[in-house]
Amino acid sequence: MKERNSIRSRIRALAAIVLATLSLQAAAQSKDVEVGLIAPMSGPWARQGQVMKIAADLAIDTINRQGGIKSMGGAKLKLSVFDAGDSVEKAKNAAQRMVADAPGLVVATGAYLSSFTLAVTEVTERAALPMVTFSYSDLITSRGFKYVFQTSATGDQQAEGSLPALMEMAEKASGKRPATVGIVMDNTAASVAFVKPIKDHQFEKLGLKLVVDETFTPPLANATPLIQKVRSARPDILFLLPTAISDAKLLLEKMNEFGLGKGKLPTVSNGAAILDPDLRSNMNVAQLEGVMSVVANWSTSSQKDAVAEFNRKTGEPWPTQHFLTTYGDMWIFKAALEAAGKADRAAVAKALRGLDLTDGAARYFPGGRVKFDDSGRRTGASLVIVQWQNGIPITIYPPKDALAAPVWPKR
Repeated sequence: MKERNSIRSRIRALAAIVLATLSLQAAAQSKDVEVGLIAPMSGPWARQGQVMKIAADLAIDTINRQGGIKSMGGAKLKLSVFDAGDSVEKAKNAAQRMVADAPGLVVATGAYLSSFTLAVTEVTERAALPMVTFSYSDLITSRGFKYVFQTSATGDQQAEGSLPALMEMAEKASGKRPATVGIVMDNTAASVAFVKPIKDHQFEKLGLKLVVDETFTPPLANATPLIQKVRSARPDILFLLPTAISDAKLLLEKMNEFGLGKGKLPTVSNGAAILDPDLRSNMNVAQLEGVMSVVANWSTSSQKDAVAEFNRKTGEPWPTQHFLTTYGDMWIFKAALEAAGKADRAAVAKALRGLDLTDGAARYFPGGRVKFDDSGRRTGASLVIVQWQNGIPITIYPPKDALAAPVWPKR
């Protein structure tokens, strides 16, 4: 009898040890998984960084409420934010702090401006930290890096695809093919990447003559000399390429002062600075009418749930590409972590390279697919053209994603 009780005691003790071990393993599996956002939270680009943080917070909240990372025992995502500031040097320093101060960080997204992203990814690559970005520069994924992933169509791809589309729009709407073009741009990497292929061969190929070619360093103090040159030359199309919202405001207000605004001169930008709600809040909305921009992402019918959530929870009138792509990035992280099954940088990078999604995260990116090629570029990434119409920037191209027809002034 005594021996039987001893056996039972040992069995109970063994069972307690097993249960304790399982509990510890479950706790280890379900602890928070740290993901990062590095973007401008101060300076002239702070607005975009703050929108990116809102997007990440909303997506993570939804992911965690739906059970977290199931392959890791329901582990929850936890966001760590790093301020890239207002210069390349500050962005690089922020990246160095990020990899030094957050050794548990598994994957990150950011850094908004391409020039910032180029500097940041030099640091994250050395740390073998997977970095997902929607920055446009072709150089980001042309350096043979193994831990960098680009979800947007590159500046080169956007330039190659947008100018023929714009020429077709112009000819169809006005019956006349544009012959002259002007460029007023800042000197950030994204603007340079967009303009280079256009200057190199597209103007000549499409029979366009460049009559204004001006570059400035942001932030812009005075837009008058730039827009005076535009008024004197009166190009058929103007490429207006600021990356700071404050610069977009100055340039557009000066165009209206000189009688070039409100759709009188077809004006095309690149990126979302010129489409931001802050512009509508801080200038005459009529001055925005007709302005277009080529972007990597904008609202389409497939993103209606995320858009509704954004409007409901933030009170903002519409989400920009910074919101949509960052929101989608969190779902990319979830898919990669589910596939990896562990919070390990190398495993997550491998999982990112193996993704081929047509649902979930794919709903938040033009083309409806998330798959990365050997360079880290998203396969099938396409451009979107957006236009200010009646106080709202709305998708007008490509036709399958368009929510309105383009409006082109008849001069």
